Order: sequence, then structure tokens, then C-alpha cells
Amino acid sequence: MDLIPGDFLADIFVSYARADRELVEPLVAALQREGWSVWWDPAIIPGDDFEDLIAQELDSAGAVIVVWSPNSVTSRWVKGEAREAADRGALAPVRFGDAKLPIDFRAIHTTDLDDWNADASSKAFQDLKTSLSAKLETHNAASADKKDERAKISIGVLPFANMSGDPEQEYFSDGVTEDIITDLSKIGALSVVSRNSAFSFKGKHVELTQVAKQLNVSHILEGSVRKSGNRVRITAQLIDAVADSHLWAERFDRKLDDIFALQDEISEAVVDALKLTLLPEEKKALEHRSTTNSEAYKLYLMARQFSVMGNERHQDVIVRICKHAVELDPQYALAWATMAITQWDLHRRNASKDDGRHAAERAISIDPDLAEAHAALGATYQGRGDFADGLVACNKALTLDPQSYEGNRIAGLCAFGLAQYADAREYFESAAAVIPTEFYASSLAPQCYEALDDNAGAHAAATRALERLENVIAIEPDHGRAIGFGVATLASLNELERAKEWMKRGLLLDPDNVMLKFNFACAMSCAGEFDQALDLLEDVIFNASKGLLIYLEKDTDFDPIRDHPRFIELMAKAKKRFAEAEE
Repeated sequence: MDLIPGDFLADIFVSYARADRELVEPLVAALQREGWSVWWDPAIIPGDDFEDLIAQELDSAGAVIVVWSPNSVTSRWVKGEAREAADRGALAPVRFGDAKLPIDFRAIHTTDLDDWNADASSKAFQDLKTSLSAKLETHNAASADKKDERAKISIGVLPFANMSGDPEQEYFSDGVTEDIITDLSKIGALSVVSRNSAFSFKGKHVELTQVAKQLNVSHILEGSVRKSGNRVRITAQLIDAVADSHLWAERFDRKLDDIFALQDEISEAVVDALKLTLLPEEKKALEHRSTTNSEAYKLYLMARQFSVMGNERHQDVIVRICKHAVELDPQYALAWATMAITQWDLHRRNASKDDGRHAAERAISIDPDLAEAHAALGATYQGRGDFADGLVACNKALTLDPQSYEGNRIAGLCAFGLAQYADAREYFESAAAVIPTEFYASSLAPQCYEALDDNAGAHAAATRALERLENVIAIEPDHGRAIGFGVATLASLNELERAKEWMKRGLLLDPDNVMLKFNFACAMSCAGEFDQALDLLEDVIFNASKGLLIYLEKDTDFDPIRDHPRFIELMAKAKKRFAEAEE
């Protein structure tokens, strides 16, 4: 069945692991022959740009079939969808491969389909059909009772255009957009499209009615930002996409010091135009700001932009900017968290003695509900090789904000260190979906597929990652981190000669970068160039942090040389160095 985003809300939602597509396909076909519409899609994965659409289909389906298999029982996405369906009585689970069900689902009747052989007349399928019919009947009756209830208003906030005449001001217009999305998301009567879905249209000339259809929303908010010195001008307009008409438009021309009041005015104007009534707690939430210092806010947006770019050459700059921001506002938790994550990254490659723990703890003490703060704490645990505690901290971040980029990225690193490859894959894929230009998590996802013996998935993920990496390097030819991941990705795609050319360039551009050489060593190990891999590792091991050494011991890329006498000798010397330092 082909995916038709936004065209219908299906009777049945099927939750499954991608590796089980061949098991699921005949089941979907049989259900469709019964006259039911079915939502499933073998082409997308959890965390992709269709996240909001998937959530909508899951919530609206009258019945949810969860396909338990040895592949899916370890998937947090499948388990999460199963829990949501069970909570509202829509769950109709099936099992293949004599899978051992997650403990909290063992009491729910599950249909065993191992022997159904794609036969709709089989007893197993008929039992499933009976269960589905009952759930759909109950659902349809409940839906009829609610037909007069007011539906949520849905809105997409497109990236505000940077009209400053200075490309370097892009960080500011993006930041304003993201803050407006965050504000509107606090209003219960609004369904707001996620940041990653909205930003997929950044820089594109699009028809607003077509965008609304693709995002499956009734309204679109768009605008522009012009910042010059201490003045900022923001124009915004709200479009009713269904009626194809303007509901509201206005231009604001203020001092930069008024940026927070200006953002409040925009949110309030949208609420008024949509004729919504705010609850007291929603009003209070809208008034909450991470900082009231406009200069600190501007510095934070600048630091975040450098952080999103991901170039290790900028990390000292990010820390310096964040330190200045927290000098202006010591209670600026977001700036503390961003500084902590950057310090962790510097520490991993032995470029700083500060591993970010102090800044992370400071961020949490200021705002215990800030997802980025808990992700930062998770990073410091990961940097010390304490992957289990790191994963706990990251999951706290994801409880607060499931779309947290750092929460997902660092959780992926922790899960990989624990050899939980299925979870690591999903964390990395989720992180990659948050930022369309992201390449870090995208580049690590293929290794998870390989560890799960999913060669097709690994090839597809590596191809996606390479496209992002090439785009980054086209803009920043000296981007060491992107080059490092690019070499490993090219090697995994069997483009060894091109990988070696990139590696030569990387070593010329950034010869002292430990993480760059780490990624090169990964690539050469996987490519069978063992002597070159060991030469690179010799420099890595004697300049790496203890946490990176522990991670190296877990990294599957080094499995081909793990029993090599020289590898064993290098690891023994490195461990001795840390043991002597701790005496």
C-alpha cells in the first residue's frame, strides 16, 4: 500500500519493525481485502519528517495492530505505540517468530500468526478479524458521540525569512521562529507542527495552500525578520489555508531590548485571530522566558547556530560565547546547557580538562524541566564511560521533550556503548530528523544497522548520511568533523579510493584532531586497511579521554582488529596511562 499523507485517517494502524516488512505486507493486503483502510508505510521510519502525521494516524485509528517479533520487541518506538494503543483500548497485537513479549504486554491476548501462511480463511486471521471488528465498532460509536466537539485548530509556523541583508543574521531569524513555535505549542487548543517538519520548507518558494496540505494543517503563520544594530523589524501574517484568506497581518518595529515582548505580542495576536481563550496556566507558560536579557539571548542564538553547524573548530568559540551569556544572566539555563555539551565534546578529544559536569548541573539546578540540561548531564556521563547513567539522564530529557536533538543524539551514543543497537539506531534516526542539515547522528545510524545485520538498512542510511555530509563540505570545505564522518561513510559504501582522498585532505586541514583520526581509524578498520587503522589509533589512544577509550572498546568498527596483537598492546598501554594518572 502506498503512503498517502493527509488523504485519510485509517481504520487500522500497523506498528512494526522495518526488518519485518515481508511479514507485514501480506497481513496488510488481507486486511485491505476485508474493506478496511490500513495505515502502514515501509518507506519511512520513526522520527522522520512524517512524525506529526504518524502521531495523528495512531491517535485516530480505531484499532492498532502491533506486530511483535524478535526485531520489534526491543524497539522503543513499537513499545511506545503499543502502550498508547493499550491505554485507549485499541490494541490488537499479533506475534511472529515465537517472540518473547515485553513483560507489560504479556497479559494482553495476542494472536499467533506464525502458521497463518497469508491465508485469510485461517483460524488465526479469523480470530484477529473478530477482535478488530469489535474494536472498530466501539471506536466508531464513540466517534459518533463526539462529532459535535470542537476540533483542535492546527497550525504550521514556517521559518521566518532573514531580511537583514546579512547571511550571518540567519541564526537570529531561526531563533525567533523556534521561540514562536515553542510558545504556540503551550496552548492546548492548538496543534502545532513540529520544528523539524516546518523547517523542511526553509529557503523554498512554496504555495502556502500546498504547504498546509502537506503538513495537514488548517492555518499557516509566516513572516520575516530584519535586524539592524539595536533595531528589529518583524512582519508576520496568519493564513487560513482552508479558506485561502488572510486572518491577520502586522509589522512590528522595535528596539532589540523589546524582542521578548514582541514575541509575546505575536503569540497573543495569533490567539486572538483564531478566537481562542487561554487557560490561566497557558497564560503563565507563555510569559515564562529562559532569559529576559536581550543581549544574552542574542549571544545564545549565535552560540546555538555554531553548535548546529557542528564544526569542531567552533567549539572554543561556543564556550566563550556561552560564558559571556551567563555572565550577563547567571540564571540562563539554556546557555549553561549548551556550554556543558560543548565542553563534553572538547573533553572527549582531550582539548579541554572541563568535561561540562559543572555547567550541566548548574543548568538543571536553574531549570529542572529543561530537556537540554538533562541531555547535557547525560553527555558528561557518556564522556566518563558511564553509559547506563547517561541513558537515564537522556531519557529524562526525552520525557520532557521527545524531539530534543541532543537528548536523542547522546542517548544514541549511550545505547551504542551498552550494545543496545536497535535503540541506538532509533535514537540516532530521531536526532537526524530534528535538524534537516544534521549529519552527526545520521552518520552513526548505518553502524547500528550493520550491528543488527541489516545490510540494506545500513546502505540506505549511509546513502542518506553521505548526501548531508556532501552538502556540509560543499559549504565548509574545512569541516573536519564532516570529513571524518564522510570517510567512514564512504568506506561503508565501498567507495574506498574516494574515502582515502577525503582522509588525506582531513589530515592536512586538521592534523591534531583526535576525533577526526578516530573516525578515520574506524573507516580503515572496516575497509581492511589494518596497518593504517592501527597507525591512526596509536595517536588517538594516547591523546583520548578515558571515556573515549571506553567507547573505543565497545565500537564495532574495531572488531576486525580487536584481536590484533598491536591493538591489544595499544589498549594495554592506554589503560596503564589512566591507571597511573589515578594513583
